Amino acid sequence: MISLSFEHPIFLWYLISIPLLVITHFFLLKHTKKKAMKFANFEALKRVTGYKSIAKNWSVLLLRVLIVLLIIFAASGAIFWYDGNSNENDFVLAIDVSASMSAQDIVPTRMDAAKQEALAFVDELRSSGKIGLVSFGGVSVVESVLTDSKSTVKTKISELEIQRAGGTDLAGAIVTSTNLLLNSGKGKTIILLTDGSNTAGSFLSDAVANAIEYANENRIVIHAIGVGSVTGPLGYLPEQYGLNATYDETNLVRLSNETGGQYFRAFQQDQIRAAYQQISDQSSKAKIPVRLSFGLLLLSLLLIFVEWGLINTKFRSIP
Repeated sequence: MISLSFEHPIFLWYLISIPLLVITHFFLLKHTKKKAMKFANFEALKRVTGYKSIAKNWSVLLLRVLIVLLIIFAASGAIFWYDGNSNENDFVLAIDVSASMSAQDIVPTRMDAAKQEALAFVDELRSSGKIGLVSFGGVSVVESVLTDSKSTVKTKISELEIQRAGGTDLAGAIVTSTNLLLNSGKGKTIILLTDGSNTAGSFLSDAVANAIEYANENRIVIHAIGVGSVTGPLGYLPEQYGLNATYDETNLVRLSNETGGQYFRAFQQDQIRAAYQQISDQSSKAKIPVRLSFGLLLLSLLLIFVEWGLINTKFRSIP
């Protein structure tokens, strides 16, 4: 999938200058023709030669319109996006720390297994991009902004602790993680690790839909790793928490599918490891940006010289 976006879309208002350019072109052409008719009978020349003595200079007009378009797009910060493979991604690890992650269906707990495999992922990641860390339960917390210091991220992962109340806000986690990646000039990837139960906030389905839309607007790819048992007694928290911890993959499938990522089931710790390994080993799928401003300015400069050559040769005005 390809698309075009603009860093400074306000400059696109200058596109209204193009109709003015066309109107001005034909107004001046008509004025020049009236002036020239004082000195020669061009209608008679046309009957003799079969050609218009005063051309409308369509080539020059089209060149000028194209030059103005290129300059406006360059000023607007045009970015061409395409889906491809890149090891130049910036990553945000978004790890669920809600109470349901203390369930013991993955030994020793979902949370401990998630932390261990996240640490291994950071160690083995070969991307030259940066890594950020977000924890989320009832609220989302930025544990580390994007950094190229793996030791910093690993320390923050090791310090993660369970939030005993507040549920799980998947939408908030996606929005917070996306915000960390807004200024990234590389491929932007979120790796979301959770049991998938979206249990915090009002209008839950609408919140997830809005989060997906926000991620797509900012060209974010989301890989989702779902941890925990689908059913059974091991899918429940210890009695003192009084909460159901049954694994729910519905939102995770939706998040990954609608942002161009992959969804992984992890009912055991080695499956978490395999999911991280697959993301790390492969050239990660990303929405890759190509900034066009420099090329557009260079092309517009070249066309200015072409236009200048035409009006001084083939379309030269004779006094």
